[in-house]
Amino acid sequence: MKRTLNLLAALLFAPLADVLPAADAVANGAAQPEILAPDELALVRELATATLETCGVAPGAIAHGKTNTLGFRAITPGGYPAIWILDFTMNFSSGLIAREDGLRHFQLILEKQNGPEPRELGQQVVIPAHAIPDHINVDGAPVFFPGTYDPLAHMNGDWGFRPPSNNQFEVISLAHMLARSGDAKALLSREVGGRTVYERLKLAFTVPEINPATQLVRTTAARRSVGFIFYDAIEMTGDLLMASLIRYRTALNLAWLATKMDQPEDAKHYAGVAQQIRSHILPVFADTDGTHGGWLKASNGISGQSDVWGSIYAIYIGAVEGEARAALLRTITAALAKPGEIEFEGALRHVPLSGDFSPTTMWEKARPQKNRYMNGAYWHVPVGWLLTILQPEYPKLAQTIKQHWLGHLRAQQGKVWECIGWDGQANKNPSFGTSIALPLGVLSRRELRADRLLAPLAAEQPTHSTTPDREIQPKADRIDAGAKKDSKTK
Repeated sequence: MKRTLNLLAALLFAPLADVLPAADAVANGAAQPEILAPDELALVRELATATLETCGVAPGAIAHGKTNTLGFRAITPGGYPAIWILDFTMNFSSGLIAREDGLRHFQLILEKQNGPEPRELGQQVVIPAHAIPDHINVDGAPVFFPGTYDPLAHMNGDWGFRPPSNNQFEVISLAHMLARSGDAKALLSREVGGRTVYERLKLAFTVPEINPATQLVRTTAARRSVGFIFYDAIEMTGDLLMASLIRYRTALNLAWLATKMDQPEDAKHYAGVAQQIRSHILPVFADTDGTHGGWLKASNGISGQSDVWGSIYAIYIGAVEGEARAALLRTITAALAKPGEIEFEGALRHVPLSGDFSPTTMWEKARPQKNRYMNGAYWHVPVGWLLTILQPEYPKLAQTIKQHWLGHLRAQQGKVWECIGWDGQANKNPSFGTSIALPLGVLSRRELRADRLLAPLAAEQPTHSTTPDREIQPKADRIDAGAKKDSKTK
């Protein structure tokens, strides 16, 4: 392990000089001001705990006509009869889901990963080799595409001809969180279906289509893949902003995991991928011609509207810095000064009101009607990212947005909506875990920013244990070794 860290100092951190921004207050050991006061944090944690409790489906219980046959308590987004890989990862970042539950779900996801051969569903719809499902029904059936609970439905490619990109990356982020809280090497070395966890994660990373010149995630009309689940009802083509930002973060996740496996060359490779992605975010997605109001574009093809979530997330994960970051922050703060432009009661629209594609739709091509769901409703999922980037330079504005959000939560009497707005007409699903769990994870700093993932390695004390993780005891093709059934989300 010591040799690996020494090699990293020479091989990894030099190229990362262009990837990781200068060490911030947290990296230097200084305390950052808390965004949530203790009583506010207690409120959010209490509400998140109660909401996640409603998201659970006990063994043998029936959810929307499907019986949980998994043998453990399935944690869904809430209101759905399936485990979504992205939502579970975001919910797990809250710190409110027990580690053994995380291990059970992680095991299940890897067991349902596609094998080494592609599978054709018809109508040119293909599940690539080693693909991670979009969601797993509580009856155990893996479904690789949004819009259905039928594992074999091709849906004429309406929801993509290839599975969504982000799930291939989110399983790696889940592994990273689990590895940080236990014996990382024991977790990554465990075998699932004849392959180690580490090998499976590396294979999943290769599934999405990539522009080889830039390492950005791209898609075409003929092979279209959803880039990010919270945009899955939108048709996009070209290079995809959110999917590429998630790939950037995940490349850093994998670089960190590689160090735990004593694989410095892998760490160097994934750091290089991250560097290449980061160097192309602005050249590809920036508003160079002034037609997008200073926002980053969601794509450079179909539905390339001004991307509010993507612009905020790019700053949050450290993918843009310097004057570009400052200019993007000014764009965000100017939009927040206009009621409803991007924010309503602490929730955020995907596209500014002034950036709608037409009077009849927010995105160029969208399935929902305008100002409903992903085509113009407001969502609380990204509010933690927003508050985090505002707090250092715009603390008063951060406090204002925070009060909008907390005021909304208090007024809802326990309801946590998937999305809201438009005189309540856009309100959907009143018990949606991700709307509260992800902001909690971000604001309690359980979800690490991508640009902080590797910095601690420079000062890390070499430690190496050959003792298996107590929560990952040996058992053939199992990660969790039968933790208690029906564990509570505490």
